[in-house]
Amino acid sequence: MQRTYGFVFVDGVPFSDASFTCQLLNRIGPIRETHYGGFYDFTADLAKADTAYTNLALPPHTDTTYFSEPAGLQAFHLLEHERSPGDTSKQPLGGLTLLIDGFHAADVLRRTNPEAAHILSVYRLPWHASGNKGISITPDELYPVFEHSREQDDLIRVRWNNDDRGVVPFMKDFNPDQWYEAARAWNEILEDQSMKFWVKLQPGRLLSMRISPLKLIPQ
Repeated sequence: MQRTYGFVFVDGVPFSDASFTCQLLNRIGPIRETHYGGFYDFTADLAKADTAYTNLALPPHTDTTYFSEPAGLQAFHLLEHERSPGDTSKQPLGGLTLLIDGFHAADVLRRTNPEAAHILSVYRLPWHASGNKGISITPDELYPVFEHSREQDDLIRVRWNNDDRGVVPFMKDFNPDQWYEAARAWNEILEDQSMKFWVKLQPGRLLSMRISPLKLIPQ
């Protein structure tokens, strides 16, 4: 499933303790150390200045855009459907998760608006993680939303996260207004209901997503 659809579910994972999830991930591959630690569990308690630690609904995005080499695989495992301490709201319990095939969406943009796709491929942006005290992470250089291989010009990575994007700079051949126009066209595709796959995470069912690198495979 991961090669075909970009994600896979692993059922039957014990959820009485987060350590079982960690054991499973270590069998898949080494866990990358980040400013959050390696493997980590959390709840919506704002322990860190990150939207993941809230109950806010998140728009379509990719994580770790601020790394020179963003994560290749990412995994989520909901351990319990319980309200955060002090939460007396009547809102539904969490777990509802949105998945979008970013490579398919990029291909749609390329076919329907090649100029926007070109701008998002060549316009290099600053990305950063700097919400937590003492933390300031940026990649080794500026990177575009769409990264292509140098050999065959295949799309290999999508970086898209407005919360981690810095100020759009001026470029020799383009200006920020042109980038925002292209980004608006891209966002409209991401917000198209036909692009969205919703799934409710459940205790015992781990979700693993392939983030990068990938190639567009002709159908």
